[in-house]
Amino acid sequence: MRVRKPKLLKAIKELERTDTLSPSIQNELLDADVFMNERVLRELFQNCSDVVFRPIIVHGEIKMLLVYVDGLVDTKVLDQVVLKPMMFEGMPDGLENVASVAQIVQEQLIALAQIKTVHKVSEVVGGVLKSNLAILTDGDGAALLADLKGFEKRSVEEPVAEISLRGPRDGFTETLRVNTTLVRRRIRSPKLKMESLTVGNLSQTDVVIAYIEGIVQTSVLDEVRKRVQRIQMDSVLESGYIEEFIEDQPFSPFPTVQHTERPDVVCASILEGKVAIFVDNTPFVLIVPFTFWSGLQAAEDYYERSVYTTFVRFLRLILLNVALFFPSLFVAATTFHPQLIPTSLLISIAAAREGVPFPAVIEALLMEFMFEGLREAGIRLPRAVGSAVSIVGALVIGQAAVQAGIISAPIVIVVATTGIASFAIPRYNLGIAYRMLRFPLLLMAGTMGLYGIAFATLIIFIHLVNLRSFGIPYLTPVAPQIPGNLKDVFWRAPRWSMTHRPALISGGYKKRVPEGQKPSPNSGKNDR
Repeated sequence: MRVRKPKLLKAIKELERTDTLSPSIQNELLDADVFMNERVLRELFQNCSDVVFRPIIVHGEIKMLLVYVDGLVDTKVLDQVVLKPMMFEGMPDGLENVASVAQIVQEQLIALAQIKTVHKVSEVVGGVLKSNLAILTDGDGAALLADLKGFEKRSVEEPVAEISLRGPRDGFTETLRVNTTLVRRRIRSPKLKMESLTVGNLSQTDVVIAYIEGIVQTSVLDEVRKRVQRIQMDSVLESGYIEEFIEDQPFSPFPTVQHTERPDVVCASILEGKVAIFVDNTPFVLIVPFTFWSGLQAAEDYYERSVYTTFVRFLRLILLNVALFFPSLFVAATTFHPQLIPTSLLISIAAAREGVPFPAVIEALLMEFMFEGLREAGIRLPRAVGSAVSIVGALVIGQAAVQAGIISAPIVIVVATTGIASFAIPRYNLGIAYRMLRFPLLLMAGTMGLYGIAFATLIIFIHLVNLRSFGIPYLTPVAPQIPGNLKDVFWRAPRWSMTHRPALISGGYKKRVPEGQKPSPNSGKNDR
């Protein structure tokens, strides 16, 4: 005789009386009667037209119920692997014991890689919403969740936001398991750990924390777990939701969390001892901790020879300072310190500014706002016209403003040079910080000259020195200085000489390249 769960039976009676179901019923165990379970599930999925209920009867005696979300389950596999064996090929022997039907179905009928048994209503509901097929059998107080994911997904393509001339061309997609697979293909070690979490009360978004056991710093890993687990919100639709909850300084212009859509960048980062955070439904993966110097390193820096990379890094550092200080220095020199400018150049600038109604600081602010507006418009417009509008708009507006005498030609050159220099910053979020800081520096230069620039620069340096990313100093290994780790900051030393991982970031296994790997100039030559 079947034993029904008292609370579930009470809930059915409540449903018959009030047409409503208590939310706490989801925590109750499934009933042995499949039709009672069906009534509860239908009530929970009321007005969900995409949820399919397929009751079937096998050999006229075994009552079963299939529940799934249309569009999230591969219906072809469902028909071929589940329905066809049960409906046409017959059940195996041993069905006289009705309580073992679920076990027989699990072991002999469903040839799936992932299948598990659940006993609660909430587990069935959660499994169905996560693209699983739920199989309930009459006489069993349990349900089978079969992994039959079959939703549409974007194929692996080249990253759009991080272009590289040399290196892998595959990028992350919006599918979580595809993203973790791209990393697992590169690091084929059981030390690569991937912990799964669920964030979002309504969205139930899957989050994976990836790290290398033995290399990651335990304190950093514990802090990442704690910050992610304490997130309480209705939904997580993109990794940016997680980023705002876990970053150290939410009001700092400098980012303390890195995001990337390149699998090779994620692999290189976790091999240094960092932690990667994968979020379902987004191609961007978060990496922590994030340092200032990591924002100046491009992926292809590690695929080209060190001589080329070192030259590019010095060039990048120069352009970084140009992007931040060039407009402010021009305004300060032309307004307060003309004696710093050579006489011939000063005469040319003065002649070009003759008749301009605005001071230099107003000119620079107007052109900076216009340049940022054109850049933003070029991003938001369709690709076919976005680049054309930004280029033509800059040329037309700049030329028209100079001919009208509203602004001077030198300020157009300064702003254009600054904008081009800002594009040399590899990380977009770090580039935004420099774009924002240009405006207060311009105001300080327009009011106090070089003294204002020096004061603002001092404040920026104090802020950077005090900034932390998950307990790691933002300017490490420069401040605090770690001489052994400077080989990958201002320049990129040959790979065979970078024998140790970053000291403050990695927790163990500091050595990554054995000593004595320097190539010999005589190797490969035959003695004669």
